[in-house]
Amino acid sequence: MVLRILLLATALLLIGGAILVQDIVDRPLPEYDGSVESVGVQMPIEILRDAHGVPHIYAANMHDLFFAQGYVQAQDRWWQMEFWRHTASGTLSELVGMTTASLRADIFIRTLGWRQVAERELAAMDPETRQWLEAFCDGVNAYLSVRSPSRLALEYAVLGLTGIEFDIAQWSPLDTLVFGKLMAWDMGLEESKDVLRGALYERIGSAMTNAWLTPSWPYDKRSTIVRPEDLPTPAEENASSVGLTPSSTGQTAYLQLEWSEVSAALGTGPGGGTNAWVVSGAHTESGMPLLANDTHLGIQLPSVWYQIGLHCVEGDDPAFDVVGFTFPASLGVVIGHNGSISWGISNGFPDVHDAYRLRINPENPLQYEWNGQWRDMTVREETIRFGDGSEPVMITVRESHLGPITTDNRLDPHTGEISGFDNDEPIVQRWTALDPGTVSRAVLALDRAKDYDAFRAALRYWDVPAQHFVYADVIGNIGYQFAGRVPIRAEDHDGLAPSAGWTDEHEWKGFLPFDALPHTLNPIGGIIVAANHAAVPLSYYEALAANLGGGFNYAISRDIDYAYRAARIEELLTATPLHSIESFQKIQADVRLLSADEILPYLGDLPFPDDGLISARKWLLNWNRRFTASSAEAVLYACFWRNLVLGIFGDELGPDVSHLVGGDREMRAICLLLEEPDNAWWDDVSTSDRIERRDEILVRAFIEGFADAVTLCGADRTLWAWGDIHTATFVSNPLGKSGVGLFENLVNRGPFPVGGMTDTANNTRWTASLDTFEVKSIPAMRMIIDLSDPARSVGMNSTGQSGHLMADGYDDMIDDWLDVNAYTMLWEREDVVERAAHRLILEPLRR
Repeated sequence: MVLRILLLATALLLIGGAILVQDIVDRPLPEYDGSVESVGVQMPIEILRDAHGVPHIYAANMHDLFFAQGYVQAQDRWWQMEFWRHTASGTLSELVGMTTASLRADIFIRTLGWRQVAERELAAMDPETRQWLEAFCDGVNAYLSVRSPSRLALEYAVLGLTGIEFDIAQWSPLDTLVFGKLMAWDMGLEESKDVLRGALYERIGSAMTNAWLTPSWPYDKRSTIVRPEDLPTPAEENASSVGLTPSSTGQTAYLQLEWSEVSAALGTGPGGGTNAWVVSGAHTESGMPLLANDTHLGIQLPSVWYQIGLHCVEGDDPAFDVVGFTFPASLGVVIGHNGSISWGISNGFPDVHDAYRLRINPENPLQYEWNGQWRDMTVREETIRFGDGSEPVMITVRESHLGPITTDNRLDPHTGEISGFDNDEPIVQRWTALDPGTVSRAVLALDRAKDYDAFRAALRYWDVPAQHFVYADVIGNIGYQFAGRVPIRAEDHDGLAPSAGWTDEHEWKGFLPFDALPHTLNPIGGIIVAANHAAVPLSYYEALAANLGGGFNYAISRDIDYAYRAARIEELLTATPLHSIESFQKIQADVRLLSADEILPYLGDLPFPDDGLISARKWLLNWNRRFTASSAEAVLYACFWRNLVLGIFGDELGPDVSHLVGGDREMRAICLLLEEPDNAWWDDVSTSDRIERRDEILVRAFIEGFADAVTLCGADRTLWAWGDIHTATFVSNPLGKSGVGLFENLVNRGPFPVGGMTDTANNTRWTASLDTFEVKSIPAMRMIIDLSDPARSVGMNSTGQSGHLMADGYDDMIDDWLDVNAYTMLWEREDVVERAAHRLILEPLRR
């Protein structure tokens, strides 16, 4: 790769000049103290930072508040913002030069047209949100205007030495909105199962495919987020608001086969999750609610989250007063608390995308069939440019009214050729994120909500990505709301595999109305857990059909978590009569795997070929099922589990084996398969002369797993430690992935031994289809809000506040993150002032 060669040359240059190295890495450090005059500031703004670099902004008006938010987030995270906007705009190659990965990502994003959708979103934005978004952008640009590229980020200096020329554009509202599409992708799509499912239907049949991809959800064993007794009755609903809304049409597709290059911008892949829960005062020492949240996202450096406090007083009352976590490219606070309420989120994973097959006119490749007639496509040209001066690449994007054709313009990684039009098996995809949205409006309304009704009113504007929201307030209420745009389909259409896109039979029929979405206030049990699992019991769908009319498919999702984390959290919540911040932290740190209880008993009576394996089995059966970093048994179980997942599913999947996460889906599927010892999934299709059954595959997986553990950790199992092979490395983009050891060692942090496992409460996911147990996603932040005294609330980020290598806040939170410690989320001004490590004043520019 050209970039690797050039970076290596740069590394050799830097090795020869320590002074140059120091100058390059120190140059981008921002000013945190003193006074700065800036165009755009209306009245003096005070920015106080604590020892961790968490800023609290005090402004006299809303314009200055959001101006300063843009300014401080650019100070700490500008390169991350730059990298994200180029990724989301399909211009990554302009930033990093010609690479296969960047070109694939750019083709993908340009095909989807995320920036065009953002333009439509901005045009429809309400005046107030647009006003504050523009103030945020003015603050970002005020910081950019006084610094050269090399004083903004180390990455510019290094990549500039490789021949890439930078012309840093102003930050615009479109950049924030298009970043929202990237987050919607990360939190809602991660990978396409529709096309995979369609291919597997043809290869192994629907029964086997569904047994793996969508095993039955355990409604008889697991609690849903909203319990049957807490479902609102039809009489409690606002009848005037319940009805079908028209399904808009437009650019609504995404590319099925290029997931990894886009997800790399956020360090993600399939199999993440989130924990959010809240308990009423009946379950706490203080007699007031406690709320917890930890979001599971791709491991990276800096963290995807940024902690901030926003405080504005106009007149006698706070106009805006909130603390919590946001995204560096966004305004407002996404999760946190104000003076009245607190809220946390958990991914809802609704089915918000459908793949459709098209029929192309053989006489005209720019027409497709629709209801028996040829219909003209929308066609646009896209030019992809490269920052290193390589020749630009041109692609033509074809769009039906359902969405762009996502199988056009496929890049061959070996030849570099781009395929052009796919007229044989063209596929488009409908996706809710490619309709204009209003999430920014929802965030600002959430930040100002004072009660449950206002909380719900704010979430009417939250459309993509769909989320579970847990709620608590200072007068003792707790609640829950599912928020997001969820399509309604025809009764005979489940959207799980590509369907005919030449008639309106399978076109979406509308969206679930907000008042019909799952919600509850003060449930009978006083506990709400939202860990990506099923929101409602099956009776909810019966009520929907009764209220909204029959003949439709109202399913929210069939791709939800199978509640191993949720069940463990509920188990721990009910085991302690009265909770505190400390007991909640212990739950966030918990590493017991419930799935092991379902699987290990099946090893008990199996024949093993030697005494060593029999001894190892007994040793493992006596294990406490906890994936602590020091656990020796966890090493054996993880190796056994990986071989079991591959042994059952890998032979049938073949090239699609990368879709095997080894998470809750496989845990539930294997739990059900264990009850069917002769199920076809147990057979190893690579052995054509015999048919394997359950016990044989279990024995084989254990033998292979034990051998793998010995290879990895040595023959003496008493010396094994899970943290020796289960490690977390925080990787910076793109230098941390350059392939040049000098830069990777300079900007990355780790590997660190960590406890946890895929689908323990402390969810440190690894991927079973890979040869490594390295962590792929983590609890990227943790937060516990105490409604008896919000000033006692605690939180943590995974790395630090800053993206600058030499800043104290680059990696100062990692040790606490590893130990699941937390620091106080400062709230009262006197506490912020007392603990302030830095004070910066933004002043109006004197003329």
